[in-house]
Amino acid sequence: MQNRELSWLTFNERVLDQGADESVPLLERLTFVSIFSSNLQEFFMVRVGSLTDMSFAKTEIRDSKTNMTPSQQLDAIYARCHELYPVQEEIFANVCGELAEHGVRHLHPSDLSPEQAEFLHDYLLANVSPFLSPQIINSRHPFPHLENGALYVLVRLDETVTKSAEKEAKNGKDGHKKKKNKAAEGVTLGLVPLPKQCQRVIQLPGEGFQFVLLEHAIETIVEEIFSMYTVKHVNVICVTRNADLDTTETSDEADDDYREHMKRILKKRSRLAPVRLECETQLSSVMSKFLLSKLELDDHQVFVTSVPLDMGYAWGLAGRVGKDTRAKLTSKPFVPQWPACLERNRSIIEQVSEKEVLLSYPYESMDAFVQLLREASVDPTVVSIKITLYRLASQSHLAEALINAAENGKEVTALFELRARFDESNNIEWSQRFEEAGCNVIYGFRDYKVHSKICCITRQTEQGVQYITQLGTGNYNEKTARLYTDFSFITSGQTIGRDATMFFRNMQLENASTEYQLLWVAPLQIKPNIIAGIDEQIALAKEGKPCGLYFKTNSVTDKDIILKIVEASQAGVPVTMLVRGISCIVPGVEGYTDNVRIVSIVGRQLEHSRIYGFGPLDDMRVYLSSADLMTRNMDKRVEIAWPVLNDKLRRQVVDYVKTFLSDTAKLRELKPDLTYTKLRHFVQEGDTPFDSQAFMIQDAYKRHQDAVTAEAQRGANRRQAAVNAREAEMAAQTIAAAEDALRAAEAAAATASAAAGAAAAAAEAAEQGIAQEKPQDAPATPAQPTPEEAAAAEAEANAAVATSVANANRTPVSEPPAMAVVSTPEAAAAAEAEANAAVATSVATAHRVPAAPAAPKPRGARYDHGPTDEEAAQAEAEAAAATAASVSAAVAHAEAVAEPAPQTNATTAQPATGVPSASRPLPNAQPRPSQTNRVIVGEPKPKKKGFFSRLFGK
Repeated sequence: MQNRELSWLTFNERVLDQGADESVPLLERLTFVSIFSSNLQEFFMVRVGSLTDMSFAKTEIRDSKTNMTPSQQLDAIYARCHELYPVQEEIFANVCGELAEHGVRHLHPSDLSPEQAEFLHDYLLANVSPFLSPQIINSRHPFPHLENGALYVLVRLDETVTKSAEKEAKNGKDGHKKKKNKAAEGVTLGLVPLPKQCQRVIQLPGEGFQFVLLEHAIETIVEEIFSMYTVKHVNVICVTRNADLDTTETSDEADDDYREHMKRILKKRSRLAPVRLECETQLSSVMSKFLLSKLELDDHQVFVTSVPLDMGYAWGLAGRVGKDTRAKLTSKPFVPQWPACLERNRSIIEQVSEKEVLLSYPYESMDAFVQLLREASVDPTVVSIKITLYRLASQSHLAEALINAAENGKEVTALFELRARFDESNNIEWSQRFEEAGCNVIYGFRDYKVHSKICCITRQTEQGVQYITQLGTGNYNEKTARLYTDFSFITSGQTIGRDATMFFRNMQLENASTEYQLLWVAPLQIKPNIIAGIDEQIALAKEGKPCGLYFKTNSVTDKDIILKIVEASQAGVPVTMLVRGISCIVPGVEGYTDNVRIVSIVGRQLEHSRIYGFGPLDDMRVYLSSADLMTRNMDKRVEIAWPVLNDKLRRQVVDYVKTFLSDTAKLRELKPDLTYTKLRHFVQEGDTPFDSQAFMIQDAYKRHQDAVTAEAQRGANRRQAAVNAREAEMAAQTIAAAEDALRAAEAAAATASAAAGAAAAAAEAAEQGIAQEKPQDAPATPAQPTPEEAAAAEAEANAAVATSVANANRTPVSEPPAMAVVSTPEAAAAAEAEANAAVATSVATAHRVPAAPAAPKPRGARYDHGPTDEEAAQAEAEAAAATAASVSAAVAHAEAVAEPAPQTNATTAQPATGVPSASRPLPNAQPRPSQTNRVIVGEPKPKKKGFFSRLFGK
């Protein structure tokens, strides 16, 4: 096993290697140099600071893996850092040289032209001098406190003579004698802190983008600032202080608020002891001796470098150069995509209630989860939202959604971890805002940091209580979610929801329970379950069955897990570990870790997700987690691991691991000698290097585009379904109306039949009255319609039926005048009703009894008594049948219209030609069945002879 601190330095060296990688755009190479510097700054503040404290402890503390003492580790760290600084200088110089070829020139005062020097001087007088706070250091002005990480321009001043005194002497004043400047007596140093109000990068006139850094610009005016003294030496310095705070120390007041306690602890950080001094040029022996004595540092803790002591300016350069230059010097901007598994225009709550989803940051956006919280904040069924918050962005939409939920009356519980290193102040501020909004703010355990990422939304629905649970491998920080690779799992599973509810209850009670059905919760469960999982694979290996172990983590330091992995390797279990940072396990050691392979990727995105896999890759049992395989995560933090039981999502994780292991552009393998293979070591001759992160960016774009296309298709289908539903509804209404008309026609036919019977009875009575002479004032005999009247009635009935049929089949679509096709359901119903009314009228007309009786005929003349009873009944039956047939035809037509139209294809739809836009059919819509059976209205139809035509021979 190797020492964790030295392993970390090896990781940071791989970060620096990205600055030398010519396949990386130039401005991004500069940012990797910046990351190396900021990483090293934090390493000294935390790890070196902690070891420094331990080195003063009375009880000797040794590293459990290498048996090194704190002092031995510190000596090894400083020695290794002295080796890395020259490498950084060389890479920085090369990058700056290449940037200058593209017009981006980082200048020093000695490089300026006279015009640029004049411009800079005027700029400093107008924009910088008003904010400068220079000071001298002598016996009357004690050595000031140098802030951690702040830059200072340090000058050595002559103690006996100034330039002004020399000038006066040359001019013959004061008897041409050099006098001692009593005001400067004892002065050794002058100090100028860099003003925070001023821009660090000062652009100079000239071609391209030429600039000088603020600290170097101030160097050009130090003689004016300390005009009473002679400046003998100018330098830029930076002090790094110990920042490893003991946040568990007891508060002075028993009833003190924990947040106030943390505020007091944080104030101590800036006053802790220095652990490193950096300067841009070699200090003189006098200045070095003076500074080291004041800072209580040794010579080996001083680092001299030509690289700017604060490389943070590199991140803003891309925004300062021209658009064309930026395109050449940076990668194409990547925007996290909306998750392909979620429809953008549907409720997130509705979708995650139907299926589980696994989001992959930064390739997929965190916006979907933020939208889920926004919906929950206004959803009347949501009762409560509970969440753990370790690191938040300073401007957080997620936090605002939670505050809005509380203000809307939801029960919001937020567990803030105020001890998140370097985010303490930000978390303190957010916790205050949450409390002011009415949230229930808690802080978790006293002895354990709550590092888990979990959110539980509880709803009260008609079906009962529903949980929506989110679990993540990374923080709820929208800013880092665009850079760090992480997984976010969202489920409405009730078992995991109940576990989440119990988790928050235990947090409020400070109860480290193990009573969970699916979740593994540290500090009591994750390590034992990982070891049990490794034991299962060992047993399979001994039985000769397929086995394997896959771990993706940021670091591996836990000794118990390392020893169990060694045991698995010795049993023949193949172990593959994807470790971005520290690896205390050494692979390939004969007899111990022969079957262990450790690989790492340092690239455009920061690999941050944690995966535990048990079994052969394709069939492995998958757990995702917030915990690295480190002692602090296993034993000193509240962490969560959860199983991926959905096979589709499990395959997603497996594919992710396969893609990672297929990398040949950035993947490097740890060797037994503790070095890593070179970049592109695995590229086969003639092959193009495969960058897994670049592939996943392109895959995210493709899946998003496919999802957009599919969503457009679903939208078109939904719209067509709505049209079909409306048509079906109207057709159903038409059928109902037609059925009503049929019943009305049947009733009319019955009435007509009764009328025919009455007419027959009247005719019979009239016939019986012929035999006897009627008096002049005898009652009138009901007369039958004349042949002309009967013919007219028959023609009227036939015309009405024909018109109703035509109307039932006409269409509003513009056609040639002689053709009208396919009625709407409303028109068909109206035409049918019209036809029924016409038929009933005609039948009634055919059987009516005239109001005025006909004149009596002479005796013996033949009387036309009208139809016999049998003929009248037959006429009535024919009329009813005709009416029923017409109505049945209308019903059949309506049922045909009600048939659903086939689905359309939105991507191939073409507009109909020659059809007015108001009545244009949907793209690719198939003609309704009624359109395929057209009835031409403009051409006469042959009439069938009706009853009266046959009766009167017409």
